[in-house]
Amino acid sequence: MIRRLLLALLLSSTTIFSYAADVASPVGVWRTIDDKTGKEKSLVRITEVNGEFRGTIEKLFREPNEDQNPNCDKCSGEKKNKPVIGMVILTGLKHDGDIYSGGEILDPANGKTYKCKTWLEDKGKKLHVRGFIGMALLGRTQIWVREE
Repeated sequence: MIRRLLLALLLSSTTIFSYAADVASPVGVWRTIDDKTGKEKSLVRITEVNGEFRGTIEKLFREPNEDQNPNCDKCSGEKKNKPVIGMVILTGLKHDGDIYSGGEILDPANGKTYKCKTWLEDKGKKLHVRGFIGMALLGRTQIWVREE
């Protein structure tokens, strides 16, 4: 009797843990991959505060001959000429079913801000990040890889 109860508890806890992995959150550190070149660009930490997800650049992967700590010279407003490392580039995302939407993403390379939505894949190991103008059909998607 006790063995059956323990077995039932073990099986139910395994089911709970596998379900939790399938509905993973984007919170964590992500390695960004350029969708055009396939090269690693940065590490972005996504956090959640009051149901809103935000992403901050923690590290850049730059060529040795490039500025290792560049400023966002193409940005406007309060981010103009501020260091890219430490900059919040992803704001306003909210969980909406299987996706996270309603946010914006800044591309420090051109200083432009785009509407953004994201969704997880591969049990939370990959994050699709779609930046777009107007409607989602007019945009680009990068796949970020979870670091932790």
